[in-house]
Amino acid sequence: MLQVQFLRSNTFRWASAVAGLFATFVVILFGFIYFNIDAYLVERSDGVLNTQVAFLASLPFEHSVRAIEDHLRQDDRGVRFAGLFDPNGKRLAGNLEQLPKDIKLGAPPLTVRVERSAGRQSADPLIRAAARRLENGNIVLVGRNVDETWEISHVVGEALVLGLLPAFCLCLLAGAWLSLRAQRRVEEVNQRVRRIVAGDLRERLPHRDVDEPFSRLAAIVNGMLNEMETMINALSGVGNDIAHELRTPLTRARLILERGRSNATSLEELQAAADKTVAGIDQALSIVTALLRLADIENSRRFAAFGSVVLPDLLRQVYDIYEPIAEDKQISLSVGIAGNLEVRGDRDLLFEAIVNLVDNAVKFTPEGGKVAIELAQAEKGAVVRVTDTGPGIPRQETEAVLRRFYRSDKVRHTPGVGLGLNLVAAIVKLHGFRLMIHPGPGGCIEILCPDRRLDRAARANAVSCAA
Repeated sequence: MLQVQFLRSNTFRWASAVAGLFATFVVILFGFIYFNIDAYLVERSDGVLNTQVAFLASLPFEHSVRAIEDHLRQDDRGVRFAGLFDPNGKRLAGNLEQLPKDIKLGAPPLTVRVERSAGRQSADPLIRAAARRLENGNIVLVGRNVDETWEISHVVGEALVLGLLPAFCLCLLAGAWLSLRAQRRVEEVNQRVRRIVAGDLRERLPHRDVDEPFSRLAAIVNGMLNEMETMINALSGVGNDIAHELRTPLTRARLILERGRSNATSLEELQAAADKTVAGIDQALSIVTALLRLADIENSRRFAAFGSVVLPDLLRQVYDIYEPIAEDKQISLSVGIAGNLEVRGDRDLLFEAIVNLVDNAVKFTPEGGKVAIELAQAEKGAVVRVTDTGPGIPRQETEAVLRRFYRSDKVRHTPGVGLGLNLVAAIVKLHGFRLMIHPGPGGCIEILCPDRRLDRAARANAVSCAA
């Protein structure tokens, strides 16, 4: 079926059209060459005839007869004609039986039909001939068979058959091969796409490491499939995670209310139970709010709020908020700013991302530790860095901490819902920045962001960076 379909493919049709145009061009070229060579040979032959007839006319009678015989004796191919006739047209010498009727004396060479003398072949050929009358009244004629042009035509015809026909067939075979090759690749792509649609998210389109449009397209599609697989895998357990995370605070709130209703003996005890219940409900609402915030960010609905963001002012504001909190935990919080750097983005979202990083650093740093907020100049932009003297993030968890609701076993006793770093990663990705997590003791997380002075092309390339 595939072998029959290629005849109707656009590749084969284009190859056939190109082969037809090529054949037409070659036929025209060979025709042009043939007719130009034919005219050139006739012109050259006429020049030779004029020279020869002038030479014979200048000789005495006895020398002209000998010259004609020598001229004809040297003719190995039988294409030369010459004759000497008296004033009445009677043959005196040469290989012509009689003087052609159509010949004009003293005129340029003409094409005339001649009759060979006895003993020669009977065919009366058409030749180019020139004749001139001598001083004694005799007539000398010199002619040449120009059927060589037919030989050239034969050669041209053979060249067309032996060269053009194989070339035309080769073009068709090339078109057929390209069509079959393209159809096989398309069929392979179709089969893999069907497997992807059927749920095999690990399947990828075939491509080679060559600079061709199909391979470049396959690489782009494979990159898109990688992103989709990551997102789908991330979302596959979100429903269960959300139910689990909401069930815990809601169940706790319900139990507190039941116990308060059953066991409270005073208004103060009932109020304490209500306060604990409100705290549990607030925790559940914070989870819902964070999820809605993530959905809003991941759907890229905040581009309208993008503008110029002065990073030093942003970091100082974060420092002012967390400095009292850090002081309460006896943690040294510092801020270091190198230059008045600006980026393009949503100020509120960037503020939220940095607040989450600083909040985690303060939360997980033990008493007497240090937390530093830094703004540094990078080669192609700015770097916002948050470091601390806490336990840090293990190397094997640098990717896991970016997943929703992920909480390491070491920090499950601390407050939180496991959405902070996931929210930071979403904000960073929306801005086209890059999030770097340095593993090991002493946490260090960096946000690499381009300078606002970068051109649009650089920013477009930066958007492809994954958090």
